[in-house]
Amino acid sequence: MVHFVGAGCGAADLITVRGARLLREADVVIYAGSLVNPELLKGCKSGCEIHDSAKMTLEQVIDVIRAAEAEGKTTVRLHTGDSSIYGAVREQFDELLKLGIDYDVCPGVSSFCGAAASLKTEYTLPDVSQTVIITRSPGRTPVPEGQSIRALAAHRATMVLFLSTSLTETLQRELLEGGYPAGTPVAVVYKATWPEEQIFRCTVDTLHRTVTEHGLTKTSLIIVGGCMGDAYLRSRLYHPEFTTEFREGTK
Repeated sequence: MVHFVGAGCGAADLITVRGARLLREADVVIYAGSLVNPELLKGCKSGCEIHDSAKMTLEQVIDVIRAAEAEGKTTVRLHTGDSSIYGAVREQFDELLKLGIDYDVCPGVSSFCGAAASLKTEYTLPDVSQTVIITRSPGRTPVPEGQSIRALAAHRATMVLFLSTSLTETLQRELLEGGYPAGTPVAVVYKATWPEEQIFRCTVDTLHRTVTEHGLTKTSLIIVGGCMGDAYLRSRLYHPEFTTEFREGTK
């Protein structure tokens, strides 16, 4: 059996209870060494076989899993954050299906959630943004046609950008030309929830300068949107005049 486990967004205690149990029980662990907090590996049992997938190809990962299955061992494939976002898991699922190897998925806390917690912000505010766009700038890996930063910026929704810190010169231009006002608030969160976390606040028109001045090139999220400003409407759900299934509103 193979368990795909989301390791959480950084802090070792932000893995789920289920994920921590699966990690303790695993005979083999293949972890994303470039991103997963190594503190999590201290929870592995004695004799657990550990592999760093940062140094492996897909084929090598599958070979390790196949060998573990042949010996009746349980494998945990430990991905950073939640594996459903930029986790490159679909290709692994498909290979395991071809081999008839059973697997399941344990969700994790994504770094975009960890960043919101660190910023003490809410991505969806009434009259500001009711939409969150999770995306990335095109680099060595392109994005599909119609999903460019410029096209998405036209919505002026809350935008969370992964894998884009080294591309901010182009990113800033695309955000501005796509429709975000120059003064739109931006936060750059380096290693959200890790002990070495840092937060840098700026605006769309100062994004590239801010990232460059602080030498940020990776393991940072960029959050763009008015949700980090001060203006928003009060939620109707908890307004005394608003009637719900559970409470009669006042007039």
